[in-house]
Amino acid sequence: MCLDLLRSRKSRREESLESELTESVAESPQGANPEQEALLADSVGVALLVVLDTLTPPERLAFVMHDMFDVSFEEIASIIGRTPQAARQLASRARRRVRGPEKVQQTDLRRKRKVVNSFLTALRAGDFEGLLAVLDPDVLVQVDMPGRPGAPAEVRGAANWAKGAVAYSQLAGAVQPALVNGLPGLVFAPGGRLTRVLTFNVVGETIVEFEVIANPDRLKQLNLSVFGE
Repeated sequence: MCLDLLRSRKSRREESLESELTESVAESPQGANPEQEALLADSVGVALLVVLDTLTPPERLAFVMHDMFDVSFEEIASIIGRTPQAARQLASRARRRVRGPEKVQQTDLRRKRKVVNSFLTALRAGDFEGLLAVLDPDVLVQVDMPGRPGAPAEVRGAANWAKGAVAYSQLAGAVQPALVNGLPGLVFAPGGRLTRVLTFNVVGETIVEFEVIANPDRLKQLNLSVFGE
């Protein structure tokens, strides 16, 4: 349906994407790093794909068609077989899921996000010392894998976990930041398909506990959303 909308717009004048991008660049803060902005855009894109995948098909359709293609709720209602008011509610519910909960204090959220980002940077670089710097020495790591319901494997100690983690640093390129149940976390979603989620317990400037969730049943229960400003 979205592709049909794009094709139909070829027959009438539209604002060019190039001019839109030019305006965005002009409005960017001075000294902004294009490479960092590209990486941020990429991570947000992956996180958005993951979040959209958690929505029901009617929610996803109502949100994408209204918020991204500016289709009226009356037209959306005729497509999904609901009333315009129901279509509006579906889009609103999806929008809240995408934006994430707003209850967490922004200052605390930024602090925890900074810690998680430092963890991700060290993980991608295979930086053993960098991981130790952001992990509590007695950090508890739990891994909930399929086939081990109710009994996640545990690793205690930053050094013990980091030694094994650096060996798989090449896989961390597909790991991206996201909000998990309203808190900073990480998602592993190669090709937009969610297979792992990392949740963190951050105290001060260090991670005292985190969990690697790969159990499909638990993944479906997580509330995932992209970072806002």
